[in-house]
Amino acid sequence: MALQWLILSYVVAAEVVIAVILTLPYPMLLKKRIVSLVSLILQPAASVVAFAGFQLLDLYWKNEHRLMCSSEVCTATERDRYEKSIYKAQRNVVLCAAGILLYWCIYRICKYNKDLEHLEELEKRYKAE
Repeated sequence: MALQWLILSYVVAAEVVIAVILTLPYPMLLKKRIVSLVSLILQPAASVVAFAGFQLLDLYWKNEHRLMCSSEVCTATERDRYEKSIYKAQRNVVLCAAGILLYWCIYRICKYNKDLEHLEELEKRYKAE
């Protein structure tokens, strides 16, 4: 069970690095190359969105069917275990949401840069006429 969260955390860390690399100021030629490389990676990386969505559904189902430990019958150890599972679930929800949000941000940054490049080409054509 922990392997899927480890993989998702590495993917989110990689997305953060890619987002930082895309937002740093570079010379135009290098920026175009980086954006084109990341754009090639985006389509296969879309599976991250489906994986994180599936994990969110799994967390929701587990939350709905979790045994409550709020009565006085529960021992302190059981109550601590229950609270720890709640905190882990909240952390995992934030991780899934971050994965989806970062993928969307990277997609939008790439699209913005490609649109900007396209508009620059149009401007050059109009100036040439």
